[in-house]
Amino acid sequence: MPTPRLVTTGELARALGLHVRTIQRYRADGVITPEFETRGGHGRWDIEKVKQQLRDLRQRGDE
Repeated sequence: MPTPRLVTTGELARALGLHVRTIQRYRADGVITPEFETRGGHGRWDIEKVKQQLRDLRQRGDE
């Protein structure tokens, strides 16, 4: 299985159609978690994993 390409917060926001600040807020609130964090504290994201985290959140809200 190939290693997923990790993207910056800005790239993740564009891929999901969200604002960067929304991604930052979700991260701060523990809604989503980055795959990797740089020494400077910047998240690197697997887009598909974040999509799954958001789907799981939506399903919990529907229950």
